[in-house]
Amino acid sequence: MQAKYISYQETNAFSAAVLDYISGKDQLRSFYRYSPDLKGFAEAIANRNFKADRTLLAETLQSQYKNIRTSEQVAENITLLKDQRTFTITTGHQLNIFTGPLYFIYKIVTAINLAKELKAAFPEYNFVPVYWMATEDHDFEEINHVKIEDKMLTWNKQAAGATGRVDTRDIEDTLLAYKGYLGISENGLELSEMVNEAYTSHNKLSDATRHLVDKLFGKYGLICVDADERQLKQQFAETIYKDITEQHSFKLISESNAALEALGHKPQVNPRDINFFYMTDQLRERIVEEDGLYKVMNSDISFSKTELKTEVMTFPERFSPNVVMRPLYQEVILPNLAYIGGGAEVTYWLQLKSNFDHYQIDFPVLLLRNSALVIDKRSELKMEILGISHKHLFSDTETLKNDWVKAHVTLQLSLNDEERAVRAVFDQIKLNAYKIDKSLSQSADAAKTKALKLMANLEKKMLRAEKRKHKTSLAQIENLKEKLFPGGVLQERILNIAPMFVLYGDGFIGSLISSFQPLDHQFTVLFA
Repeated sequence: MQAKYISYQETNAFSAAVLDYISGKDQLRSFYRYSPDLKGFAEAIANRNFKADRTLLAETLQSQYKNIRTSEQVAENITLLKDQRTFTITTGHQLNIFTGPLYFIYKIVTAINLAKELKAAFPEYNFVPVYWMATEDHDFEEINHVKIEDKMLTWNKQAAGATGRVDTRDIEDTLLAYKGYLGISENGLELSEMVNEAYTSHNKLSDATRHLVDKLFGKYGLICVDADERQLKQQFAETIYKDITEQHSFKLISESNAALEALGHKPQVNPRDINFFYMTDQLRERIVEEDGLYKVMNSDISFSKTELKTEVMTFPERFSPNVVMRPLYQEVILPNLAYIGGGAEVTYWLQLKSNFDHYQIDFPVLLLRNSALVIDKRSELKMEILGISHKHLFSDTETLKNDWVKAHVTLQLSLNDEERAVRAVFDQIKLNAYKIDKSLSQSADAAKTKALKLMANLEKKMLRAEKRKHKTSLAQIENLKEKLFPGGVLQERILNIAPMFVLYGDGFIGSLISSFQPLDHQFTVLFA
C-alpha cells in the first residue's frame, strides 16, 4: 500500500484539546509531564521510578499465556520485563468481539511501531508493546456486536459482571455468521481459522481475545495484559483503600476539569465521590458511602470503614477501578513509559495528572494513536475520474460537491467581483445621499443590504442549476463519501478488519506496520 500523510487539523475530525496537545500549546502544559517526542521520552526514561514486582508481573503473564502457543518474540518480551532496563509501551481497549472497529487494530500497531522507534533511539533499553485488555469493564452491550460492511452482527445474550469473565460457549451463531462473511478465499479462510480457534478453544472472553490478538500480532512481540489478578491488585490495595475513604480523586480531577473547561475544552470523564466498583463473577456494582457505611449498589453488601480495609487487603481482586482510577492501576503494575489512546482518551488522561501527582505515581508520555483512511482501488479510480484528491475527501459532502461544481463549470458561478462592484456603487450613493440629507445614509445602507441579499440568493440558484447538470457526478461523490466515511464518520470507527483482511490478508497489518509513524503526529491515507 502507498501511504500519504496529512495533518490532523486538515481532517476536521479531532477536538481542539487534542490538536492543542499534539501542537504543544503552552496552555495545556500543566496537564501532562512529558512532551510526545524523543526529548520527552528521554526525560521519561531518566525519571521512571518503577517500584512494583517485575518478577511477579512476568510470572503472571507467563501463567496467562500457558494455554497459547505464542511466538518466541512474546515469550522473550515477557522475560525481558524482569530486566530493570525494560519499559512497556501500552495501549488499551475493550474486549470487542472479533476485534471490533479498525481503530482497535490501529492502537496496537501504533504501540508496536513506537516500541521499535524507541529501541532505535535508545538501544541500551528494551521497549515492549502491550495491549491492556479492559477485562473488568461491564458494558457488554458496547462490545457484543461488530459491523461487517452494511450488516451488524450481534452476540445476543444476558451478561453481568466483568466482560473478561463472560462465557463464550454460546457465541457459536455469531461466530458462524462472521465466518460466513469471510468466505472461502485464502485470506478469508486464514482469518476464519484464527477466530474459530480463539473462540472455541476458550470459555472466557478474555482468553479468547488474547488468543486472537496473539495470532494477529504475536510475531511483533505484543503482550496482552489481563490485570484482573489478585496478586497484581495487591500492589494497588493501599491506593484503593485510601481513595475510597479519602476521595482525593474526586476533588483533584474535578479541579482539573474546571481548569480545562476554563480553557474551552470539554472534559471526557467526570469523577465520582468513589471511583471503584465491587466485583465478583456475576457482579460489578458501584461503591457508595451512606451513613458511615460503604455500600455496594443493587446488593445487600456493605462495610464499615474497618471492614472495608480488611476486605480490600484480603480480597483486592474484588475492587475494580473505574475509568479515572484504572490508569493509575496500570502505571503501578507496569514499568510503563507511554500510553497510546484515541482523541477522547488523550483528553481524559490530561484530566488525571494532578491525581497521579497526589499518589506519587509516574505519569507516562501521552501519545495520540495513529489514524488511517484506507482507499481501495475502485474508490481511487473514482477519485481520479472526478479529480478529487485525498485531502478534499475530508470536507463534508455538501462542501465537496459545491467545490467540485465550481471547479467544473465553464461559466463563473461566484459573484464576488460583482458583489464588490455593488458595494462600491452603494458606498458612493450613500456618500452622495449624506451630502443631501444625513438621514438618507441609513436608507442607502438598507438598499445595499437588500441588493447583496438578492445577489447571494441568485448565486445559490445558479449553483443549484449547475448541480442539476452534473447529477451523475455528484451522486458518485455522495457514494464515494459514504463508502470511505460510513455514516459520516472516520472509516476506522465503523469498519472491522474483516473486509481488509479478505482483500489484502496479513499484508494489511504489514502495510500498517510499514506506514504508521507514531511520533510524526500525522493522519495516514493508504492507497491499496
